[in-house]
Amino acid sequence: MNEGGVEKAGEIVVKALLDSRATGLFINTTFAKEKRFKIEKLKKPLLVRNIDGTVNVEGAIMHQVKCNMFFKGHVERARIDVYNLGKMEVILGILWLAVHNPEINWEKGEVKIIRCLPICGKRKQEVKEKVVKRTKEDKNKEVLRKLVPKKFWRWKKIFGKKESERILMQKA
Repeated sequence: MNEGGVEKAGEIVVKALLDSRATGLFINTTFAKEKRFKIEKLKKPLLVRNIDGTVNVEGAIMHQVKCNMFFKGHVERARIDVYNLGKMEVILGILWLAVHNPEINWEKGEVKIIRCLPICGKRKQEVKEKVVKRTKEDKNKEVLRKLVPKKFWRWKKIFGKKESERILMQKA
């Protein structure tokens, strides 16, 4: 699934409803079949109840799909229950909303996922970037130790690239 509006090989553009009344993640049965998702049978059916507590006339959830979800840099692997959703393709319920805590601008109709958990791909990429940055900093420190005599290490901050390019002024 992606959000760009254009399908690429192996990707499917979907319209998803954010619904705080729904408990899980759901994909429409007809849509899942039309788009040839790999539908897997659940070991135990999940009973579906309406908001008033009655059992839904469609019956229990019997199947699920596993897929990668992409949205504006956010990436995650998701297990989505297959169910008859009428005209809706996908519903992201309260559990998904609570985990991702998206920033929603109701006036503009914009959704931003800026508070990803470590399990999300975007977060993994940010962690990788921090590790790469830290590795570069460690290499820079190593070079600095080789170039600067040990007796001057306590003033190493003034020998850094940024620091050496600054102009310092002091009052006389």
